[in-house]
Amino acid sequence: MSNQNNKSALATLVTVFFFWGFIAASNGVFIPFCKTYFNIDQFQSQLVDFAFYGAYYIGALLLFIISGSIKKDIMNSWGYKNGIIYGLLLSAIGAFVMYPATAGAEQGQTNVFYLVLIAYFIVALGFSLQQTAANPFAIALGDPKTGSHRLNLAGGINSFGTTIGPIVVSLVIFGAASWSTDELAQMISNNEITLVTVQTLYLGVGALFLIAAALFYFSKKLPALKSETIFEPANKARNLLILLTIVIVGCFGYIFSTYSGDITGSEALENRRLIILFIALFAVVIAVFIANSSANKNVVGWGAMKYPQLVLGMLAIFVYVGVEVTIGSNLGELLKQDIDGTGSNSLGLPVLNDSQLGIYISMYWGGLMIGRWVGAITVFNPTEGLKKVLLVIVPYIAFGVILTVNYIAGNEFSTKEILFFAICIAVQIAGFFIAKDNPVQTLKIFSLLGIIAMLIGLFATGKVALFAFLSGGLFCSIMWPCIFTLSIAGLGKYTSQGSAFLIMMILGGAIIPPVQGKLADVFSIQSSYWIAVACFIYLLFYAFRTKTVLDKQSVEY
Repeated sequence: MSNQNNKSALATLVTVFFFWGFIAASNGVFIPFCKTYFNIDQFQSQLVDFAFYGAYYIGALLLFIISGSIKKDIMNSWGYKNGIIYGLLLSAIGAFVMYPATAGAEQGQTNVFYLVLIAYFIVALGFSLQQTAANPFAIALGDPKTGSHRLNLAGGINSFGTTIGPIVVSLVIFGAASWSTDELAQMISNNEITLVTVQTLYLGVGALFLIAAALFYFSKKLPALKSETIFEPANKARNLLILLTIVIVGCFGYIFSTYSGDITGSEALENRRLIILFIALFAVVIAVFIANSSANKNVVGWGAMKYPQLVLGMLAIFVYVGVEVTIGSNLGELLKQDIDGTGSNSLGLPVLNDSQLGIYISMYWGGLMIGRWVGAITVFNPTEGLKKVLLVIVPYIAFGVILTVNYIAGNEFSTKEILFFAICIAVQIAGFFIAKDNPVQTLKIFSLLGIIAMLIGLFATGKVALFAFLSGGLFCSIMWPCIFTLSIAGLGKYTSQGSAFLIMMILGGAIIPPVQGKLADVFSIQSSYWIAVACFIYLLFYAFRTKTVLDKQSVEY
């Protein structure tokens, strides 16, 4: 393909990245709304993320198992283009299912909430197909050495979706008015705010999925593209993943079974639920280390998992997606929970209600857009001098976009809030200058900044604590392409399979947020953010460890 055609194809491709961001970030507004509307606890509300990100894992795992059984890579036989089309059609079905799932639903009908989760699962199952095809597709549209930069560019479009998603969904559900917490609860109770708006939203989203599918189908500039690598079976890896799936399903199935009638249980029951959740979490960690140690002894049957950089990277993707999602998804509860009846939340700030949360959730996800826009600068091959200037200017241009989108929506930040976030952006810019485009250095610096930000959020109060948590988006922003690039470095013919394993580990977004939700139920919402600290600590460890592994293999990165 010519360079011009590559750019046209990439422009078409990034539309699906926008959809992923729009829907995923909208969860931050939809979760607290569901908690109020369906009268559920914080753990149950986080099941929105469980259904959404769990579908990524199930979808990628099914593709892997079926491909192994027929000894043929299904995605490769379809081609990346068709894989995306099929994924969009499946997502459209899920969006349309939302209508009958919520038809006639009233406040407090928890059983309807589980139907909503099914619809969400189908939407995300389509996203799983799209992700599996789109990431290697973006890398294939040009020089592989600049593949991570194209992923950053696509990620920047994805993050634009995450920025406007919470605002749009908040406006659709609640309108432009800002209701008090009591007023909102009363309106829901009186069926003045119903799920009809949600039905309308997802009918519209479903239509957009169909339009996007048509765009891909009829686009002559977008090649079918297939991977040239031969499918490599990995029976031991497959069996381990199936066993892991059984453990996770068993753990969550048990917890679901304890929710019959009242949403809360005794202290002993709550503690038992928390322990079971940690079993599911540690099952993933244990499975990864079993794969690593077993493959070291005998590589037969492990496929791509025989490479320690991939196995360590799978866990890194797991905790990265988990921490990125959990910070934003639990943010709503952090800001709306009146802990002592004084009208203040655990940060000592005025309590917000569901309709007021979109502005801060938008800022959190906007932080990811800022970092990814910066990461995409290299795609345009600027001179060294211009690049340094852009490293300073682009983040604040992106910040201006966030402020403008919120202003148009009727949301305005105070001067103090703008200053706080501008300082956080300055810290991120300093991180970029120090990292100098090196993926290992970038991971080290931003993981450390993430740890510091979460600790400040845990021990501080007021706006300082709030913006420390919000800055988590800035520091997560650049991690995906770094982890992805380092994890598949040196895999050779196993690169395609390794990419599929990494997509499976988006599972972190399904498990870590519910764990934090239950920690919030048992302890407190602010203290539950210790799990975010633990995630960033592993990412810091991964940066050091993967460098050692790749240097030992003499692999360039």
